[in-house]
Amino acid sequence: MSAVLDSSPSLLPSRFAWLMGLYAENYHRLARLFAPAQLELGSYRSSLDDGLDVRLDVLERHRYTLDLHLTYDFVDTATGEASPSAQLRVYHDAHMAEVLDLCADRRLVRAIGPLLPARGVFQRRVRMSSFLNRWLEYLAEQGHSVGTLEPIAPADRTV
Repeated sequence: MSAVLDSSPSLLPSRFAWLMGLYAENYHRLARLFAPAQLELGSYRSSLDDGLDVRLDVLERHRYTLDLHLTYDFVDTATGEASPSAQLRVYHDAHMAEVLDLCADRRLVRAIGPLLPARGVFQRRVRMSSFLNRWLEYLAEQGHSVGTLEPIAPADRTV
């Protein structure tokens, strides 16, 4: 009987498998929300009546990847930067979205939860991906979608 219990595989995924699952979930949330694979290079704005326009920049397109920048379309007065701001890499072949860099502002942190300091690279990646996951869910709940996304003319780009 103990031989059966000793050889059973773990029912919980490894930390790495869990992170890859989070990358996959972020890919699918992003694809449902804004369908970035269908967008041309350039800047796009999703505007609702709440005064918090979302900006999506399609920066680079390669055969298997797409580099994006996701932020609100305003500048944070405290930092002078667009905030919150996420640099993303979308892997079409693996169906994953990785957060390359993330800067969260206090207002969004209050709305969807804190991004605590990380002890290492792996923990930072988990926290950035978890934050992106909650942010994409929040944007979808607010009503942002591919239907609200419109191209920004070069003269209208403020950030």
